Amino acid sequence: MDFDIVPLLISLIPATLITIIALYFFKLHTSNEEGRRRFLLHRENQKQALPLRLQAYERMALFLERISPGKLLTRMAPVGDEKEQYISLLVHTIDQEFEHNLTQQIYVSDECWNTIKTAKNTTIAMIRKVGLKPEVDSADKLREVLLTEIIEKGSPSDAALTGIKTEISELF
Repeated sequence: MDFDIVPLLISLIPATLITIIALYFFKLHTSNEEGRRRFLLHRENQKQALPLRLQAYERMALFLERISPGKLLTRMAPVGDEKEQYISLLVHTIDQEFEHNLTQQIYVSDECWNTIKTAKNTTIAMIRKVGLKPEVDSADKLREVLLTEIIEKGSPSDAALTGIKTEISELF
């Protein structure tokens, strides 16, 4: 009777090894298929999301161009001679443009969004700072001093536009 168990055990060892190897390869194949499906799903999502992201970058670039002080001053002429009224008009216009593009933040990176907000806030601060100078006593003088300062120091929008261009180049 002891002799009947030994051949049975000897035949079970290779069968067990083959079963373990088969299970290992089945698990490996299953995980590879799952990874491939995830990759294909991710690639399909990227195909759909890329146009939306590019459109968001385009809108943010347009926003930065529109709030660039040089273009803003050209587009928004003073209504009267009061500098405070003109400063309010410029700041209100910038805030309106920003609120119009607020939803684009979900398509751009946090770093890019922070750069855009910084450009907006710096532009507003620049306008208000120039308005506090003693030689600025009218809306026309405000425009003149702002344009001079932009020529000397550059526009805050330029740095943000460079950041957007860099981020877009990383997408491709």
